[in-house]
Amino acid sequence: MTAPSRFLAWLAMPLVALCSFNLLADTVEGAPQALHLLDYIGADYPQSVEAGHVINESEYREQLEFAKVLQGLVAAMPDKPEKAGLEQGVSALHSAIATRQDGAEIARQARQLGAKLAVTYEVSQAPIITPDPTRGAPLYAQHCSVCHGVAGAGDGPAGVGLTPPPANLRDAARLDRLSLYAIYNTLGMGVEGTDMPAFADQLDDRQRWDLATYIASFSAAPATATREKTYDIAELARQTPAEVLAAEGPQAAAAFRAQRAQPSQVKRGPGQLLDYTATTLDKSLAAYRGGDHDQAYDLSVAAYLEGFELVESSLDNVDATVRKDTEKSLMAYRQSLQDGLPVAEVQQRLDAAKVKLKESAGLLGGDGLSWSLSYISGLLILLREGLEAILVLAAILAFLRNTGQQSAVRSVNVGWGLALLAGLGTWALAAYVIDVSGSQRELLEGATALFAAVMVLWLGVWMHDRRHAAAWQDYIKSSLVGGGGRFGFATLAFFSVYRELFEVILFYETLWLQAGPAGHNAVLAGGATALVLLVGLAWVILRGSARLPLSLFFSINAALLCALSVVFAGHGVKALQEAGIFGTRPVPFFEFDWLGIHADAYSLSAQVVAIIAIVLLYGRSWLAEKRRVQVS
Repeated sequence: MTAPSRFLAWLAMPLVALCSFNLLADTVEGAPQALHLLDYIGADYPQSVEAGHVINESEYREQLEFAKVLQGLVAAMPDKPEKAGLEQGVSALHSAIATRQDGAEIARQARQLGAKLAVTYEVSQAPIITPDPTRGAPLYAQHCSVCHGVAGAGDGPAGVGLTPPPANLRDAARLDRLSLYAIYNTLGMGVEGTDMPAFADQLDDRQRWDLATYIASFSAAPATATREKTYDIAELARQTPAEVLAAEGPQAAAAFRAQRAQPSQVKRGPGQLLDYTATTLDKSLAAYRGGDHDQAYDLSVAAYLEGFELVESSLDNVDATVRKDTEKSLMAYRQSLQDGLPVAEVQQRLDAAKVKLKESAGLLGGDGLSWSLSYISGLLILLREGLEAILVLAAILAFLRNTGQQSAVRSVNVGWGLALLAGLGTWALAAYVIDVSGSQRELLEGATALFAAVMVLWLGVWMHDRRHAAAWQDYIKSSLVGGGGRFGFATLAFFSVYRELFEVILFYETLWLQAGPAGHNAVLAGGATALVLLVGLAWVILRGSARLPLSLFFSINAALLCALSVVFAGHGVKALQEAGIFGTRPVPFFEFDWLGIHADAYSLSAQVVAIIAIVLLYGRSWLAEKRRVQVS
């Protein structure tokens, strides 16, 4: 998705002009920028000079300008023993460009300098989690195809008339001179002076790697992905096909192109996910030091949602206390960013969070899960996430069947059936059409949980109001069977199931990768056991409720639904906090995750509001009942 190289010195000059030496010394912000310049000198210089003659004057002048800006960036970096050698190398590169040396030689020097600079200033050029081009495809369609075209040929409708025009991503010669890291780096920084934006604030680290891998596929032939030699992810990210061609020949270069476009998907174990969290938190702190507080906060949210949250279920089954402590430390670090605390205090909270992450990694192991842990995780994910939905559905269906409203029962069944389809459709849409970030996922869950809280509260009070009404059946026939009530029940059934389904699928998808082939049967067995338990619970509620006196049944059902409204309120606010919508305010209070009780002022306040609403509504019902008794 790279644009032509007409980004001139504007790519790096603002950084040099706006950042002081001390700031750069603290954050080494110039290192990725310098690598960005070196990558593009190596990729674009060969197109401007041939056999010592300038064939593209404007391109050649840009290369000279890049080299000057590069000298300034390296000069402003922190002092290290290797810095003098880097400065000499950059000066030699500038001289080579000025004397119009051969393009292959310039590309070689640029790549060597980039490798030394990355080592000296500890710039990671490889992803923590293996990139997945299938995740990158919807990102490309969403963010890039409008300019670069569906097939990457630079012919998108929004690119017409742009100067310079969008890059042709199918230009194999140019893509061969770019590493996967170079493409990833461009996605994060953008290209100043062109219409190519920076996506660092829209796409997290993992998404940019996925997208870079998908872009690399435009110049690769999948059929050439021989496994006679398999390149690891570090080699695929740092090397270029041109380097492999020079060292190993055409066949190896073709295999390298294919493998970097479709890296072997290794098991995404807990170690990888927790490493991703720690690495992303480090980037968050660097952004905070550099004054970009919004970017720092967004990175802290991504670190939690795309890493630690995906191992929470497994960690809960090993040591729930460690899971809670780790989560609290991550939220405390995030809150310190939101509160604008001094860098030293933010660093302390980050250090504390990383200690907890290390402890979590030690408990889970780095490579995968045991058979027993895979089974227990598969069991509890569905049991925990499905319990509330089953309770709501069973309560509604028991009420309708006990009152003889079979037509309304069909509406409820349609409601939860549509929720299953909608949940699967949302997952498919997120996997293959558009990208749904962890933050958006939690926002969806939080919003539906709060909506469900209001709905079940309404239903619980409605049942309570009619537990003694002599004409309740006439009311049902006139209102419920008439359509409005049936729609309300069906809507509640839909949201009760849909609220959890998307996240259940995501957790099982992650657990499947963590467990690996040896643990797949355990995951399936755990999920099947949970399904049997949930169905059994629903059967017990339906059978037991049929034997209760109607008045007592109404009271029990009403109490259950009102209690669930309090639970949903706590879960909803917690999900919105995880999405980064709300901050956190820990308070000394006990926790019970299954009941939505969290030791946080915002979550507890939402539950207090729900309880007050229940008291007021039940008080109104009690006064109305008292007046009816007095009149009669």
